[in-house]
Amino acid sequence: MEKIEVLGKMQEIYRDVLDNEEIVLTPETTAEDIEEWDSLTNIQLIVAIEKAFNIRFTSAEILSWKNVGEAVETIINK
Repeated sequence: MEKIEVLGKMQEIYRDVLDNEEIVLTPETTAEDIEEWDSLTNIQLIVAIEKAFNIRFTSAEILSWKNVGEAVETIINK
């Protein structure tokens, strides 16, 4: 899968989980950029992403991400 495809699919997930159709993800997007993205929704996002891509993240992977782009790279590498 290409980065743009993964980012697009993740954007759909973020819009659904955070109930905000105006979210536009970029590789540089962080939780600070999206008002609805807090620690609880972060867990919901991770679960939804794992389900959508049929993968599992390790705690170390999740904790290492500084932005959406790093999560996209992890997905591509899996």
